[in-house]
Amino acid sequence: MLKTALLEAARAGAAEIMRFFNGEFVISNKEGVNNLVTEADHASEKAILAAIRQYFPDHQVLAEETGEIIQESDYKWIIDPIDGTVNFAHGIPLNCVSIAIEHKGAIIMGAVYNPHLNEFFFAEKGKGAFLNDKPIRVSEESSAVKACLVTGFPYTYINMPNGPLEVFDRFIRKGVPVRRLGSAAIDLCWVAAGRFDGFYEHKLEAWDSAAGSLMVTEAGGRITDFTGAAYSVYQHRVLATNGKIHDEMLAVINNEKEL
Repeated sequence: MLKTALLEAARAGAAEIMRFFNGEFVISNKEGVNNLVTEADHASEKAILAAIRQYFPDHQVLAEETGEIIQESDYKWIIDPIDGTVNFAHGIPLNCVSIAIEHKGAIIMGAVYNPHLNEFFFAEKGKGAFLNDKPIRVSEESSAVKACLVTGFPYTYINMPNGPLEVFDRFIRKGVPVRRLGSAAIDLCWVAAGRFDGFYEHKLEAWDSAAGSLMVTEAGGRITDFTGAAYSVYQHRVLATNGKIHDEMLAVINNEKEL
């Protein structure tokens, strides 16, 4: 029943994305420059919540636009109605619905759906990760300098020490290709699918990473914070890799070695 509700919710949100995409919609700005929210974000989230409540009206919710709905339940749905809103607002088809289910503090199921590319990622704890129902695995690259990486930049830098630009500089000055797609959920799924060898970011929220983090681990990858400790979706810094380049990337990110 959980899986059925999750898949229906993801499809309901995606239908709203496609209804608004490349059309006219209201755009407003949240904290920081270019931190957008659109009419479509709200419509997608409303459709997702409606789909979930048909099955589980008593479950807790943490959604990007609605916020936290606390109820007496061991289950929590973590929802990003459009991950990659800036892309969406500019007609760029790299955006998605991202939904995870947390049970007693552990992410047990996740879905990330990019309807533009018809790519539906799904993972269940202990049962693997899938793209359009086909199993996916992380890459086999064992050298960070030969890796294809992806990252993102926060809307507010707050003069971070050892921040995003400094780390980015360390990789690109050694010729490492580092992409920036504008959707952390897609970034994580593409690591899980072996398209990227690693992903790092300095400032994510739970709804950005919850579903994608499960994709990575279920596809055989590794995900931690920047200290190498076990990753929690409720802290900001994330490194997700195929596992083979993880320690090397940690050392570069923390300025402990050069490539």
